[in-house]
This record gives sequence, C-alpha cells and structure tokens, in this order.
Amino acid sequence: MVLSMTGYGRAGALLHGRDIKVELRSVNARFFEYSSRLPRSCAFMEDKLKQLVASRVSRGKVELSLSLQTVTAADTVVTVNWQLAQGYRTALNAMSERMDLKNDVTVGMLARFPDVLTQTAAPTNEEELWQDVQSVAGQALDAFVAMRATEGEKLKEDVSGRLTTIEALVAQIEKDSAGRVQAYSEKLYARLQELLGDRNIDEARLVTEAAIFADKTAIDEETVRLHSHVGQYREILELNEPIGRKLDFLTQELNRESNTIGSKCQDVAITRLVVELKSEIEKIREQIQNIE
Repeated sequence: MVLSMTGYGRAGALLHGRDIKVELRSVNARFFEYSSRLPRSCAFMEDKLKQLVASRVSRGKVELSLSLQTVTAADTVVTVNWQLAQGYRTALNAMSERMDLKNDVTVGMLARFPDVLTQTAAPTNEEELWQDVQSVAGQALDAFVAMRATEGEKLKEDVSGRLTTIEALVAQIEKDSAGRVQAYSEKLYARLQELLGDRNIDEARLVTEAAIFADKTAIDEETVRLHSHVGQYREILELNEPIGRKLDFLTQELNRESNTIGSKCQDVAITRLVVELKSEIEKIREQIQNIE
C-alpha cells in the first residue's frame, strides 16, 4: 500500500464524564517528526501517544492535538473543614446565650461561611484516563491513515502512468538510435568524397572511425538499465511497507541513466526524447516526495 505523508484524522467521544477529542495532521518530512499539544493533566501520556503514532507512521511531520473537557462533576471532591465549622457553631451558640437570642444555627447557615466547604479535584485515575484517550486516539489514527492511503493511491496512479510514458520514450530512443552508426558512416563517407574528390577512400579507416563512433555513443547499457529500473519501480509500488526512500534512490538512478544517454547522443531527435524523458522523471521525483 502506498501512503502519502500528508493526512488528517479526527475523532471524539464522551467517556467517563469527559469529552475527549483528538486531531492528527501531517506534512512531508525526511524522517518521522512528532509534536503534540496536550492538557497539563495528560502530560504523563506524551510518550505513549508518540509510540502509538509511531507504530503506524514511519515518515512525515505529525502533529497531535488533544482536548479534554469535563462534562460532569465526577472528578470534583467537596470536603468539609470540620474544625472551622465547629468553631463557627461554638461562636454562634455563645452569641445566642450572651445576647439572649434564639439559636437558629442550621447546616445551610454554616455551609455559607467562608472556607467551611472546599472543592478539590479528585485524584486522576491515570490508567482509566489513558485507556479512554488511547481509544479516541486510535480512531483518529485510523482516519488519519485512511486519508494517507487514499492520497497515496492517487500518487501511485500518477507515477505508474509516468512510468508507462518513460518506457515508451526509452523504446523510441532505442529505435531511433538503432541506425545512428550507419547514418554516421554514410555521412562520413559523403564528407570524405567531397574533400578527396576522385581519390580513393580508405575503407578500413572508415570502418575504424565508425567503430569508434559506435563505442562512444553506445546507449544499449543505459536503456537496458532504464527498463530494469522501471520494472523495479513497479515492484516497489506494490510493497506493503514504507517505500519513499527506495523510490527516491531509484529516481536518482533513472535520472543518471537519462543524463548519460543525453551526453552520448548528439542526434537532435534523440535529444528531444531525452528532454521529455528527464521531464517525466522530474515529475515523478516531485510526486514521490509525498510518499511515506
């Protein structure tokens, strides 16, 4: 499966009184790069989330964003300051006796005095919280990878089409170069006739020059390697693993062979084909920069 390095995934769920949302997004990068934005209460799971993402992503700059909102009071504890409450009650009783007033102290009255009741956050059950976040993050990761796969399939189709074009161009180069030695010999012979007139032309020297030309301009090895590289390219595109770096190396080899052909062949028609060939290779190179 070909995966793009760009992608986006989002998921959310209400679990144990908490509204949890996770977003993942990525762009191209040479290696795997990870960053995250987490609430302070979730700082302990930073490494766990990184490992979770790394288990599904090998290349790309990935950013994870986690939001956590409490929708119930489940994580809040209300405590009573019994000593302070007793102090208020004692003081109110004393006021009632000394001032000869009715003692109408109630719980509601005491609860309204400052600091009698306090609210504190309940101890976080880290394992439960991690399980909840992991569940949502897993869903976001599934959506994220699915999008990368969809984009990757489009990249694969484009690259495959350009490989077909490259094969056609190489075949045409082979066809056009097949008669180049004969054409060179005829051109050289005509030139010598023009220069020497009626004098005899050294046929042996003519054959030698043609042989030297053939050796200098032979592109059989390059075209064979180009066909081989294209075949390898197609095989790699079918692998179920990260292939971006392999394709990057193979693209360099395609470019190297096309440059060699261009430097060897001075024929205008072949030169034009080589320009088209290099253009297709460059377009492939741009596309595979997006492949994981």
